[in-house]
Amino acid sequence: MTNIRNYKNAGLALLVPFVLAACQTTGPVVPSSGNVQYGDSKAVETVTTDYGSTDLQTMAEAMARSLSTSAPITRARRTPVLTVQEVKNKTGEYIDTRAITDTIRSQLLKGGGIAFATDEAGMQGQVDELTRQNQSGLYKKSTTKKIGNMVGADYRLEGSIISIVKRAGDIKDVYYKLSLQLINIESGLIEWADEKDIRKTAKR
Repeated sequence: MTNIRNYKNAGLALLVPFVLAACQTTGPVVPSSGNVQYGDSKAVETVTTDYGSTDLQTMAEAMARSLSTSAPITRARRTPVLTVQEVKNKTGEYIDTRAITDTIRSQLLKGGGIAFATDEAGMQGQVDELTRQNQSGLYKKSTTKKIGNMVGADYRLEGSIISIVKRAGDIKDVYYKLSLQLINIESGLIEWADEKDIRKTAKR
């Protein structure tokens, strides 16, 4: 009997590690290519002279600070409502200008004191949603959002980004400038404007 008991105990001792291993929750194993790693998204990016993440962050944050402290915003009697137009790309390279205005809008919303109306790019989606709620017959009348109650914007934010590229020997110099202006929709007056420029130089 003693031997049988010892064999049972030995068997349990061998089984326990397998049971514990099976009970452990492990994440998926991600294969490594050996040359990819995470970096700091806020770190200065100096890979090339092309428009990059650091340029976007620097320009957008500078513009958001300037606009948030401007007279149309700080002296408004009520929360000003803005609509954003896509920044015009006047450079010779592809730049996702939508990302610039999205970052500016995010920075301003975090600070509070400013509201944003649906812009031109998102208007069709807004119209489609209102139409679906009012005409599809799928929604309770008490929860249907009425057509004609959208809030009109007080100001339109628009602008452009340009670049000037110079080469001399093995030196390449690129100058970027982002210009924005805030236009009073009712009066058509430009009530705020600012610029942020960046210069990048590289040697081949």
